Amino acid sequence: MKPFVVNVALAAIAMSCASSTASRAVWEPVRPVEFIVPAGTGGGADQMARTIQGIVTKHNLMKQPLVVINKAGGAGGEGFLDVKTSSGNPHKIIITLSNLFTTPLATGIPFNWKDLTPVAMLALDEFVLWVNAEKPYSSVKDYIDAVKKAPSGSFKMGGTGSKQEDQIITVGIEKAIDTKFTYIPYKGGGEVAVQLVGNHVDSTVNNPIEAVAQWRGGKLRPLCVFDAQPMAYDEPIADGKAWKDIPTCKSQGLAMEYLMLRGIFMSPKATKDQIEYYVELFKKVRATPEWQEFMKNGAFNTTFLTGADYARWVEAEEKRHEGLMKEAGFLASH
Repeated sequence: MKPFVVNVALAAIAMSCASSTASRAVWEPVRPVEFIVPAGTGGGADQMARTIQGIVTKHNLMKQPLVVINKAGGAGGEGFLDVKTSSGNPHKIIITLSNLFTTPLATGIPFNWKDLTPVAMLALDEFVLWVNAEKPYSSVKDYIDAVKKAPSGSFKMGGTGSKQEDQIITVGIEKAIDTKFTYIPYKGGGEVAVQLVGNHVDSTVNNPIEAVAQWRGGKLRPLCVFDAQPMAYDEPIADGKAWKDIPTCKSQGLAMEYLMLRGIFMSPKATKDQIEYYVELFKKVRATPEWQEFMKNGAFNTTFLTGADYARWVEAEEKRHEGLMKEAGFLASH
């Protein structure tokens, strides 16, 4: 009698496991996945997307190809609207930067981040206040004193684009120290760094990866990072100094913080299984040595958020951008 009972019990357990496995049957792509970049080639978002594509291919993390497609029109609006109108299509994901907020606020296009499905924050891109190494400013205080002594608007701040991150930070600095800059927009961070080396501008707020070569070459000097804590990287870059040795702007009396989102969204009406597939995919990407190297080279803040925590962060950032852009007069007139 006992063996029969045991066999029945084992059969019941096996059936239970089988049904549990069936209920957990995970979704996965059945055709190539379009990876939309709402920006041009060569920029930060494009570099990150192509790094991810390379990691996924090298480590065989997906059965289907991941295809990077740049849709930069309308300050990225083209890319966002493409994904917005692809409701229920889980074979389309998009990497975001701060134009997730700035583009709809500045242009008035019919798009909001809530039109998409949040997947994960992959990292946050830092911004650093840079000056020419020939200048006498060795601290934020030296720099602020020089700016305030000079006639209003005489200090030139170089940055990428208009009404985007660099100019938003510039307005934030103006507000924090009660002064005015002349903001000069350029096409990209590489050009911005070159203009600062040539003393055509007095300062910039470039990302680490955009000015590290000039810092290493002794041409530029970092004064502070616009984050709540110093960067985590301790490998010396120049003069024995590492990214972690750059103080926060706030600790130096410049009360301005700004980090740029590097995150992933899906089209509307994505299912829980579909979201979970991409969350797990990006966890695998983040565990690779190639990703660790990419994070180190760009001195990224490696915060990873998913689910409600990610959505809350994005919502708070949208409100903050709206406030900063309203103050700067960058909001689209309706």
